[in-house]
Amino acid sequence: MKNETNLREKEDSQISLRQKIAYGSGAAGGNVVSSLAAAFLLSYYTDTALIGAAAIGTMFFLTRLLDGFTDLLMGSVVDKTNTRIGKARPWLIVAAPLVCIGMILLLNVPAGWDGTGKLVYAYITYTFLMSISYTIFGIAHAALLARMTRNAQERNNTSVVSGICNGVSGLVVGTAMTALVMNLGWTATSVILGIVAGALILIPGLAVKETVGMMETGLAKNEVLPLKQQLPAALKNKYFYLALMISALTLIMNANAIAAQIYYCNVVLGRPEFMMQLMFWGQFPGIVILFVMPWFTKRFSKQAFMALGTALLTLGFAIMGLSGGNTSVILLGSILRTIGTGPIFAGSYALIADACDYGEWKTGIRSEGLFAASSSIGAKVGIGVGSGLTGWFLAIFDYNPTLAVQTERTIFGITFAFSWFGAIIGVLLFVVILLMNVEKYLPQIRKDLIEGR
Repeated sequence: MKNETNLREKEDSQISLRQKIAYGSGAAGGNVVSSLAAAFLLSYYTDTALIGAAAIGTMFFLTRLLDGFTDLLMGSVVDKTNTRIGKARPWLIVAAPLVCIGMILLLNVPAGWDGTGKLVYAYITYTFLMSISYTIFGIAHAALLARMTRNAQERNNTSVVSGICNGVSGLVVGTAMTALVMNLGWTATSVILGIVAGALILIPGLAVKETVGMMETGLAKNEVLPLKQQLPAALKNKYFYLALMISALTLIMNANAIAAQIYYCNVVLGRPEFMMQLMFWGQFPGIVILFVMPWFTKRFSKQAFMALGTALLTLGFAIMGLSGGNTSVILLGSILRTIGTGPIFAGSYALIADACDYGEWKTGIRSEGLFAASSSIGAKVGIGVGSGLTGWFLAIFDYNPTLAVQTERTIFGITFAFSWFGAIIGVLLFVVILLMNVEKYLPQIRKDLIEGR
């Protein structure tokens, strides 16, 4: 009994700064992949590999259907894993080399192949990276936070550090990507990005310690519940669906806006170099605002911080839509957008861990993997649908990469995708975040679980 009490007290322990940074390194590695997929991949496929925008948009959408299956399967696998280093860490070690290989393959569509062959190659390599490799990483990394501690404030702080690492990664990739491609080409760029992403993902697998659900022997507790028992318990939890919706809406909004930026700079403004300024100011303010999050969440809540962020990003998109091409106004809107987006990305990971505790409290079944799957499904649906929407917008509004001057119809479509569509999604996201009120239960949940009730 004493040993059991000691283990439960250990589960509520603080997380060292080194562990927080190690955890955040994984987020940084994942963001190398998601930044590429959201901001540059569509442009690579349409303008370099010369695959039709509508075909790629459809590919982004269809592969998301497979993700729903692979994410739930991987979530169940994590929950059933039983090793001396835990349930989540082994899968980060597996994911690191797979992500590296996947990124290299993704950006090397054979130039000599015909259109059908290129599209088949794109389907295979995109599925390998996003539906397999990134799935393993995303589920394991999200599940890991719930296994580091039961202390909600420590998880909040860890998610802030993770959000900062995530933002720095996006900032570096976003601002350096254009220069890398212009000076080194896509092949060399793919190798560099693949190695960086793989190395960063490997760090939490090797360095972060799991404490929740570990036994005295050092093994992870493993009830070996079948998926048919785990899944119904998760699906009874309304926060499972809300976490999925927050991830999906955030990434649909962000992926579409970032993918549309390239075309907005090239076509509407006629200034491709402005993309680097947008990528910088679309990342840096979001990093800075995260330093306020621990103070804010102690006095209010993650939900309030995320709701405020959503209001700001919606305003930012509206300002960009009203800018009339004025670059100073566009930058102002972009800054507001990223200030608002930062709290949502940082807070969502901690909310998943909170929802996992809520599920254990309600059903007695703890499923870090399946709750991580809800976020991963939402994130990849968001990236795929968001980037796919940009492709569909381009096709609907008659974008033709071979034309020196695009039509007014095309310019209108790109402007809408870049600005007003994000404002619409922002309003929907605000409503969903208001429903994500799991934090009000946390004091009682923590007390009951620590006492073994």
